[in-house]
Amino acid sequence: MYGWIWRHLPGNAWVRAFISFVLILAAVYVLFQYVFPWAEPLLPFGDVTVDGQNGSNGS
Repeated sequence: MYGWIWRHLPGNAWVRAFISFVLILAAVYVLFQYVFPWAEPLLPFGDVTVDGQNGSNGS
């Protein structure tokens, strides 16, 4: 798939590398701005099952 994308980008290798870099930055931006905040309430990051109230001192 990456080869297909690379072959369909315009320009020489430097231009293709720059366009690829911009596309990667755009994908990361979309993930951090829209996808991750939307998915965060659906994920169990706040469901902590470890507590220190059972008499164990950790040693």
